[in-house]
Amino acid sequence: MSGYAMESATPAEIDVQALPPSDQWSTAPVVPAPLCRFENFLGARRAAGLLSYAISREADFHAGTVLDPLSGQVSHKGRSSLVLPVTSSVFSAHLADCLPLVQEILGQWAQLTRTLTVLTSHGEGGHYGIHTDASRVRDVGTALSAVYYLHRTPRGFGGGQLRLYDTVLDEGGARPAESYRTIEPAHDTIVFFPAGAFHEVVPSTCPSGHFADHRFTLTTWISATGPAEPRTGDTFRIWPWLAHAAEHTRPLNDVEHDHDGASPIALPAPDPATRLTLPEPRRTP
Repeated sequence: MSGYAMESATPAEIDVQALPPSDQWSTAPVVPAPLCRFENFLGARRAAGLLSYAISREADFHAGTVLDPLSGQVSHKGRSSLVLPVTSSVFSAHLADCLPLVQEILGQWAQLTRTLTVLTSHGEGGHYGIHTDASRVRDVGTALSAVYYLHRTPRGFGGGQLRLYDTVLDEGGARPAESYRTIEPAHDTIVFFPAGAFHEVVPSTCPSGHFADHRFTLTTWISATGPAEPRTGDTFRIWPWLAHAAEHTRPLNDVEHDHDGASPIALPAPDPATRLTLPEPRRTP
């Protein structure tokens, strides 16, 4: 017990000279992008098989590209990674089965119908500067990005984290904030977020220099054919703001082909027997 005598506290007034009154709000809200992450997404056997497949295709990977939003020109500016366009009915089925739950969590209700997918590889110095995925989809306001991570155990690389930036809402506009969340590239995990969210991949290291020790992902962009239908009681309204902020990163002219060579495939319907749902909360008797 303290040896000091207890005395009642007297509040002090902070006068207007120290804190002058303001006649208008000067703050701008900073809103985090919605995010959904699953562990053990494909399971140990499928994840190991997919990693072996990626390593076996080393000779078929090529340098990843970016698309300039003004000129529409393809370049490697701000990006150092290897890519291989792929399709997979098994992976698409897993996506389809979890998407209804993902959309419920993220507050997005568009009718998602197609995907574009590439395998990516990041080795020594691999990175992807801050960007959105507006160049990959027709309607960035309804599209999802999904990143599925693969790597050897123990991990042969360092770095390579995903930074997902918050959004500042200011004077009727939106822009990426300086703050962000960091997602570790853990094996057999997948993360979903709006395609309009600003994000980047921080530089990675690979001391061995071996391709098999790289950071691998299956990166997928999931699109809708039309606008999302509003639902009664919807309260999470960051999606339109994200689309607004990402609009200046979209090419002025529609691009017919993906700049990394990926081809769109139809997304299957979820299987009622394997579709993911939220568990019912426990009720206190």
